Amino acid sequence: MGRSNRMSIEDKFLNKQKFSMLIEETVLKDKISYMDAIIEVCERNNIELEEVKKYVSPSIKDKLEAEARQLNYLPKLNSLPFDDI
Repeated sequence: MGRSNRMSIEDKFLNKQKFSMLIEETVLKDKISYMDAIIEVCERNNIELEEVKKYVSPSIKDKLEAEARQLNYLPKLNSLPFDDI
């Protein structure tokens, strides 16, 4: 009787790979952004957003950063002037 109804994050997401697969599946299935997919997966599994940051893989972080830049949440990166060639 010592175990609560809420499973720990380690029980649900054993590693970054499993969490990333859940996020990718949610993005494809629901046709939503990576930001929304992380929120959706957390809500579905009753997990605090602060608890998952260590499970977000580098590839998901890169995709989140790209989305944030596209939405102007982060500054744009400098790009090479290929139009001048």
